[in-house]
Formats: sequence, C-alpha cells, structure tokens
Amino acid sequence: MELFRTPEDMPGRQKTPDTQHNTDSMRTQFRVTDRQVKNLKAEEKSRIHYDEKLRGFGVRVYPSGRKSFVLNYYYKGRERRMVIGGYPEWTVLAARKQAEWFLVEIGKGRDPLEQRNNDRAAPTVQDMFERYEKDYMPKLAPRSAQDQRSMFIKSILPRLGSKKVEDVTFNDCEALHRHLTKDRPLRANRVIEVLRRAFNLAIKWGWLERNPASGIEKNPEQKRERYLSYDEIRRLLFELERHPQKTSCDAIRFILFTGCRRGEALSATWDQFDSELKVWTKPAATTKQRRLHRVPVSREVTKLLEVRKASAASEFVFESIRGRALTDIKKTWIAVTRSAGIRDARVHDLRHTFASIAVSQGQSLPVIGAMLGHSQPQTTARYAHLLDDPLVEATELISNKIIGALH
Repeated sequence: MELFRTPEDMPGRQKTPDTQHNTDSMRTQFRVTDRQVKNLKAEEKSRIHYDEKLRGFGVRVYPSGRKSFVLNYYYKGRERRMVIGGYPEWTVLAARKQAEWFLVEIGKGRDPLEQRNNDRAAPTVQDMFERYEKDYMPKLAPRSAQDQRSMFIKSILPRLGSKKVEDVTFNDCEALHRHLTKDRPLRANRVIEVLRRAFNLAIKWGWLERNPASGIEKNPEQKRERYLSYDEIRRLLFELERHPQKTSCDAIRFILFTGCRRGEALSATWDQFDSELKVWTKPAATTKQRRLHRVPVSREVTKLLEVRKASAASEFVFESIRGRALTDIKKTWIAVTRSAGIRDARVHDLRHTFASIAVSQGQSLPVIGAMLGHSQPQTTARYAHLLDDPLVEATELISNKIIGALH
C-alpha cells in the first residue's frame, strides 16, 4: 500500500480520470494549524496546502473562500482524494485525527472513500418505509394502509428515519416502544408490530439478516368486549331516526344490521349488491383479509338500500355532498350515542353486537365467522363464551321445572 504527501511525491504516476483534484493548479506545504487555516486567503484557482508531517493531509481553499480538509492517498494503484469535512465545522485537530484513522484503514487494505460511498448507498429506515409503502401497503385495506402510514410518519421516522436499516438495534426498537408506551401503550404495541413486519420484508429484500424489532415484550392488552344491549339498540335506532345527518345515520344502521367493518360500509358501491339474490359481494380491495367476501343481506338492509338508491347521485351507497365516498361518521356517532345515553361505545362495537346477537340466537361460530368475513377460526372464537348464556338459561329452566315437580 502506497501513501504519499502530495502527488508531486509520486513521480511517474499516471493520472486517472477519477482524480479531478489533479486540476488544482497550485500546492504548498506547511504545518497545518488552526491559525494557519484561518489566515489562508482565496486565490483565482483552488490551492491545496498540505501538512508537513501527516502524509496526504491538507486543506483546500476554493476561489469562493470556502475551505475543506482533504486526504490524498493511493489505493490499488489509483490516486484518490476524499474530503474529510469543511472548515470551520471541522477543527484542524478533529480533521487530523480523522485523517490518521483513514490512513490506518488504508494500511489494512481498506479504501475509506469506497466505504463512505457504500455507507451513503446503504438503505435507511426512511428508504425502508418508502419501499414498504410502495410494495406492501397497496395490499392493505385503505384504512389500514392509512393507519400504518401514520405510524411511520408520526412515530417511527422521527426517531429512526435517518438510521441505516442494518444499524438499527434491538435496543433502538425497544427504546421506541418504551417512549410510545408513556402516552399510548396499546398504540406502542401496534407501532412495533408494523415495524417488525417492515423489517421482515427488508430481510427478504436482502437489506439485513436479523429483525431488530423481534422479541420486544408487548404491553398487556385486554380484548375489548363491548356489546350494545337490546335497550341500547332500541335507543340508538330511535336517535338515528331523529338525527339530521341521514347519510351518516344510514351508514351506522347498515353496519349494525350487517356486522361489517366501517371501511367496508363507507367504500360500498352499488355494483357490489345483487338486489334479486340479496347478496353483497365485497371486493378484495376493501376487505381486511384482501379476499373476496360474499355475504347475504337481510330484508331490513335491502329496504335501506332501496330507499337510498332512489336518490343516489353517485356510485357510492353512502356518498358525501361532493359525490364521493363518505369518510367521516364519527361526529354523527358521538352525537347519537350521547343523545341515546350510550357510554363507552365505538362504531366497531356494532360489529361485536351483531356477532353477540347471532350467538344468542343459536348460530354456530363457523356461520358467524363466515358472515363477518373472518379468515381464521380463532378470530371468531372470542365470541365462544357467549354460547354459554343460552345454555345457562336452559339449565336454569330445566332445574326450575324439576323443582316445580316436587311441589
């Protein structure tokens, strides 16, 4: 490995195309110090002032007056120069130490300029998000994609965005989870799960070998089991009839009578419904499982659709005033539940209510799973305990009959 102080120290060396620094017209040598660098004046052409002691280390002064520390060296027979950093952002002492470290690396047969270029080319977490958004998010339901995009932009990228994917550690991910847990422990779990999924894809892309987000202990979660009682349903339907926002109210009523997800209802278009067969065919693009879901609709739903169809002005069943898909029913939901005296209830709880009523009417879990569009039996199994209620009632009824026979 050959090192040198200036190109003039290397007689007979052939100039190579990548050495644009050879256009520098003038070179000088002196002991590079902070005072010397500060006093260097700009000239018509760039000049490099090399250090007398540390070979190849110098400061380059541009015609504009800008100054930067450089290191000249030879690697595999080619003259190379790399910029260490600008002055005064870099002090002479810091630049000298960096140059010394580079020279040690060169002595070991490593090219620091090539390594720097490789580091710059290495994908960051920001790059991972952009590819994840392009390759994976289109496979998600629109609302899920929007939620995951928000997780990256608001929670992940501010802390990890500039970090190289291969440099992210388990401790980095754990620290992110711990930070988010302070305010929203359940959200922290969701963010880490999305990050873990993105890293899994990055492994497939060949960007890293291990997933740094795997194995993080999640915050305790308790499954939400909020079902509207029959009295609450009665009060809700009463308030829905009274509220002036008819489109939003119809959407809420539709969700209650079908057990569908909010996004499925709001993105529903007229061509998805077969009025003769009374069947709703949800396209894969709108379902959570990204699979076609065909489900029958009741007479009550058919009646609701017929009324809306009579005044329809767009392809969407629940259209906004601009003729697009309705996007917000939260305000209406808050208003009608408050008027109905219903507390701690979300729109998604209507889906749970639909399932709980199905169970109470003796429907099997496979049938309920088919109606709700569950792809995994364990998803529907959360309602299994509700099957005990009619059994308890039947047991008590039989017991009372037996006791009655004794009198």
